[in-house]
Amino acid sequence: MADKFEMEPHQFANAIKATCLPKEATDEQFAAFLMVAREHNLNPLTREIYAFPARGGGIQQIVGIDGWAKIMNSHPQFDGIDFVYDSDDKGKMTAVTARIHRKDRNKPIEVTEYMNECQGTSEPWKKWPARMLRHKAMIQCCRIAFGYTNIADPDEYDRQVQVTEIDITPEVADLNEEIKSKQG
Repeated sequence: MADKFEMEPHQFANAIKATCLPKEATDEQFAAFLMVAREHNLNPLTREIYAFPARGGGIQQIVGIDGWAKIMNSHPQFDGIDFVYDSDDKGKMTAVTARIHRKDRNKPIEVTEYMNECQGTSEPWKKWPARMLRHKAMIQCCRIAFGYTNIADPDEYDRQVQVTEIDITPEVADLNEEIKSKQG
């Protein structure tokens, strides 16, 4: 990747580590981050992709709206996107529906995101709620239309609950006891 950006490998690595990764990221996490950036052809130096510490350990790759737009627009089957805005009787936006058209499908993939489920408390959500909801609908529709996994948008990162944080030991023990009693 350093060659792509016409940088010396050591300088490139230092720039990425200093601007796109948490300080505690390991060399293996750095390598994984670069693999994901390369897979989606995203530029970490322009913050199309960056990483935060993952809850439960490791790192979580975060793709900003510009990165999602780049991924969507560069997909060979992408054939356009439409948005439909819904408002209540007072004119307040309540939902945005994104429809992604694929060249290889007869019908568009459609996702609706609702303001009451998505609205955050960050400065962008306070200043531009309609834009942020449109971004949310686009990202979720893109994810479904093209099957993208293991990358998140900044809001998802803030809201995400890692399975590793949930202690399922008591439920598994109870289930094992129930199975034994039925077999026994």
